[in-house]
Order: sequence, then C-alpha cells, then structure tokens
Amino acid sequence: MYAADNIGRNTIAMVLAGGKGERLMPLTLRRAKPSVPFGGKYKIIDFVLSNMFNSGIKKVYILTQYRAYSLNKHIRESWGTWTGLGEFYVAISPETRSESEEWFKGTADAILQYLRFVESSNADYVAIFGGDHIYKMDVTQMINYHRMNRADITIAALEVPVEEAGRFGVFSVDEDSRITAFAEKPKHPETIPGRDTCFASMGNYIFPTKKLIEVLMEGKKLHEDLDFGKHVIPMMLERGDRVFAYNFNDNVIPGMRAEERGYWKDVGTIESYYDANMDLINVSPQLNLYNYKWPILTNQGNLPPAKTVFDDEDRRGVNIDSYVCAGCITSGSTVRRSILGPLCKINSYSLVEESILFESVTVGRHSKIRRAIIDKGVVIPDGTTIGYDLEADRRSGYTVTESGIVVVPRKDR
Repeated sequence: MYAADNIGRNTIAMVLAGGKGERLMPLTLRRAKPSVPFGGKYKIIDFVLSNMFNSGIKKVYILTQYRAYSLNKHIRESWGTWTGLGEFYVAISPETRSESEEWFKGTADAILQYLRFVESSNADYVAIFGGDHIYKMDVTQMINYHRMNRADITIAALEVPVEEAGRFGVFSVDEDSRITAFAEKPKHPETIPGRDTCFASMGNYIFPTKKLIEVLMEGKKLHEDLDFGKHVIPMMLERGDRVFAYNFNDNVIPGMRAEERGYWKDVGTIESYYDANMDLINVSPQLNLYNYKWPILTNQGNLPPAKTVFDDEDRRGVNIDSYVCAGCITSGSTVRRSILGPLCKINSYSLVEESILFESVTVGRHSKIRRAIIDKGVVIPDGTTIGYDLEADRRSGYTVTESGIVVVPRKDR
C-alpha cells in the first residue's frame, strides 16, 4: 500500500460546499449550510477540511455557490493560510468566475465546470466529498481500499438499520461489497449480505483521475444537470465498471474511542443540529473534540480568554456544563448546559440554559433564555424571556420548532 503521505501527495480533493440548507432556515438565510457554526468555534465545513488535512491531503478545492461570501472569507482567512509550497485550500465559486455566471446544476456538473483543475493536477486520485456533515474520517484508508479493489469508483457508505434506510440512497452489494444496484430512498431497501443492515451513501467518492474525466465527459453528453447519485453511478453500473462501497464503520482514526466509531451527522434540520450540539456538552459526548491526535482545525482568532465576573450571593458569574469560547464574559449571570460562541456577553441576573449562542451575542440584564439558538450579533434586550412561552416567541417573530426549540434570527440591516 501507499504510505499515507504518498497518497496525500497523489490526491486532490474537491469539496462540494454549495448547499443552501433550506431545512436549517433561518440560520441559512445569510449563509450556506457549510458555513453554519457548530460547537461554538467551528463551522460545519471545518470537519471535512480537517479530515483532509489530517489525512495528508492538502491540495483541496472548495466549490462554493449559495451565499458564498462568508464561507469564502472563512476559508481564505483560516485554511488558506496553513498550506505551503504546492499545497492549497482554495474556494472557487461560479459567483466570482469571470468567464461564466452559471451556477452548478448537479453535484457532478459542479466538478465538470472545474474539470480543468483536475486535468492539470497530475494527481492519481480525486476525492469528491460533501462539505456539510459532521464526522471524522481518515480518507487515506478509503483510498487504500479503493486501490486494493482496483475500483473505478469507491463510495463511502454508512451501515444503517433497515427502518432508517428509506431516508437515503441505498446500495445493493455482493459479498465483496461490490455495488450491483443503487436505489434512491427505496421503500424496501436491500440489506448487506449476511447482515440485517443496509449500506447508505454518504455522498463521498474516490475516483482514479482518468476514470473521473472519462465518465464526466460521457455523462455531459446525456445530462445537462449531471449528478453523481442520479446519473453517474447508474451509468457506471450499467457500463460494468468496478463500483465499490467502503464501510465507514471500518474507518479508524488515531485516538478514537469505541463510541465514536461510525459517528456521522447530517445536522440538516434545526432539531438534528441542536441535538448534535447538545451532545458535545455531555460528560462523555459521542463526538470527542478533545482528541489531539485528530484535531478539528479552524480560525482561532486573536481573542482574549473567556471570563466570569462577580461573586456576590445574588450576582455570581458561573458557567456550568457548557462550552464557552474565547472572548466571552459571563457577568453576574448563570450559563448552564449551553454553547457560547466567541465574544458573547451575558449580563447580570440573567439565566441561559440549554441554548446555543452564535458569535457576538449580547444578553441583557434580568433575561431568561431556554432551549434557544441565537444568531450572530443578536442583542437581547434587558428583561427578555425566550423559550418559556412559545406562543409569545412566535408573536415576537422567532422560529419555533415542533420540539420547542426557539431560533432567534439576525434582524435585517
């Protein structure tokens, strides 16, 4: 097998980061889903880019599209500064291309529009990954599996229970995990031979460079809205190409705990996003962000440490079972089981519980906030109550989910 560093040097990655994330509205009103904060200091896209970086893959194009400005800025100011000669993490977007203003029509069309970067790369392999999921993965293990099978395409697969498989694109495989058929959200999904589970597509692909160019050029003749799931994979199966599933459960990263194996979250709805964040503040969360052998990287910023002030009986600054990012000040108030993004300030006599505050949120005095997500830069006036009377929250213009999570958006400027 290739050594990991050889694989990294012989692979380029194309990260698809153009998703609107419509089910995460209003959090995605002004930002793409990959740019939504997660775990206080990170953005969702930091997870796939950290996986590439930790795997030694440091030639990465990030294909952005919808509300691309903040995402492009984040990549430029953080990921764009960490690479050296011949290495890069660069965002490219149809919004900023001079030769065309046409947006991507499908996942494969996005790669096709920038095929010149693939053709000029001299890379042996192309890793095509989505930019809007939370997980840790050593990509080199998937590439080695791809090489061992002499595959034309290898697709990362989640092993899911039969009752959940209908939400995904599901593969039929033989005993060697070679894919024989692909069905999108099937009513009666086919199980893995010898098991009572199914293989669901993660939307992450490994191609030999020459094969990728070949199938995209062929697919272009047939489909204007060329998509990997709808068109490319069925076309390759019909052609008899070697199409294999890679079981994500087999992927092991350094320092991984047993409960973290197979961790993958879509965070595509307010509820799933909230639950995945809240898991982080448990005593033993399923996703371990304190594994320094596989760090999640992001732009740290030049911020002072978090701070608590006042220790009077009725005015005590405390953070309990919480993530509190740099630059935060908990001033004579209580923060319990919450996540505070950078530069938040919680003023005296206030209580914040089971909530997620994005960057630069200010909570005024004598306020009570429960089970809320508060967007970047929002100022909560003195004496405000959120999360206790959901009908009043709706009348205030907040989004309230069926499970009672209150989303407080930024006001139009």
